[in-house]
Amino acid sequence: MALKIITTEDGSHSLYDDELNETYHSTKGALGESLHVFIREGLEFFLREKEVPQVSILEVGLGTGLNAFLTAKLAEDQKTNISFASLEPFPVSKEIYQALNYHQSPEEKELFQKIHESDWGEECAISSYFRLQKTTTKLEYFNTSKLYHLIYFDAFAPSKQSEVWSIENLRRCFELLAPSGILTSYCAQGQFKRNLSEVGFVVETLQGAMGKKEMVRAVKQ
Repeated sequence: MALKIITTEDGSHSLYDDELNETYHSTKGALGESLHVFIREGLEFFLREKEVPQVSILEVGLGTGLNAFLTAKLAEDQKTNISFASLEPFPVSKEIYQALNYHQSPEEKELFQKIHESDWGEECAISSYFRLQKTTTKLEYFNTSKLYHLIYFDAFAPSKQSEVWSIENLRRCFELLAPSGILTSYCAQGQFKRNLSEVGFVVETLQGAMGKKEMVRAVKQ
């Protein structure tokens, strides 16, 4: 797998995987997409609806670390305790993540570097309010007794990695969520929504990010 850093239309970096012929984010804007799909329509929506002492999040696809970084920033800004688990079978190299342009200050750069340099397989305190556990385990093999409030479903598109989007994996996500838990994804493919409904989710189709027509938020009720 050869990765190339690209600049998306909002000025933020993404990666292009030449093996899959796929980018890690929307070419319209990596930062804008992550903020809209996972932060605003996921985490911030949950925080408006629920009060819990600690928010527990599972991410399917750490990728560049952008979603984790934005979540860690929100945790610090709002003084909200967040426990974040991220699945990434193919971690990016140090050469790649050190060149990404998501941070705007030395403090943000340090936070971003800590996310990538924290130990794999262990829960690590990244900041006062944000704890992270990264694993190279794939979703279908991920075992835990923990239940999550949110799942960021940020895998490559179904056309590129259909096995990740299988109904068995979506059923696994349903089981991993606490009651009233939320799954968010940039994907609004019809079969994806039908599969979410079949395993028990209540599916909402929302305005997509950066010019994309739709995205999905699914709730375990």
